[in-house]
Amino acid sequence: MKYIETFQKLGAADVRTFDVSTRRAANTDSAVQYIRDATCVFFTGGEQLRITELLGGTRVDAALHDALGRGVVLGGTSAGASMMSSTMIVSGDSETNPRISVVDMAPGMEFLTGVVVDQHFAQRGRLGRLMSAVAQYPHHLGLGIDEDTALVVENGVFEVLGKGAVSVVDAGGMSYSNLDVVHTDESLALCQIKLHILPEGYGFHLLHRQPITNWNEWQRSKELNT
Repeated sequence: MKYIETFQKLGAADVRTFDVSTRRAANTDSAVQYIRDATCVFFTGGEQLRITELLGGTRVDAALHDALGRGVVLGGTSAGASMMSSTMIVSGDSETNPRISVVDMAPGMEFLTGVVVDQHFAQRGRLGRLMSAVAQYPHHLGLGIDEDTALVVENGVFEVLGKGAVSVVDAGGMSYSNLDVVHTDESLALCQIKLHILPEGYGFHLLHRQPITNWNEWQRSKELNT
């Protein structure tokens, strides 16, 4: 498998896959043991709704949340990134202006709370659909991740790595929207929404909703204060 070869090239000593193609499989002792033995669990792409339908509420779901609490790294790409949040984008139109009809939402796996994650972001022109999602869930931050780019989250703060950028859409200070009066396929009016574009070397404090404009300097300051 391509992912096994890739992780081995990156230096992972023991890379395994296991069957969670049914809810029955996701409730087996063997699947749970795989999670308990892991130091990192990585989700590949595909369909995020399929991931939540197969794993939601299963013993593997519980084991993953327990592993996250123990410091095990959970990662994913494409659909495997989108499903990390408590509310996820299931599908939606690209290269369009914000409208309610351009995005479909559903509960995610809740590994990363308080955000909505979108992927292939700049490459597929998905700002409109992420803004549509955040307009409906303004208590969440919208995180748009470009291809060949990652965000690494620890203790409510993320660092950006890779060739592209992470776009953060913050509707917390939104002063006006026409969400309550507009028809489903009509354009949304959204006033005073913040947009941060963060390439490698930058970060973001999710709780305080503040960008970190020099990651290395912030890390040094953090170490001096601990």
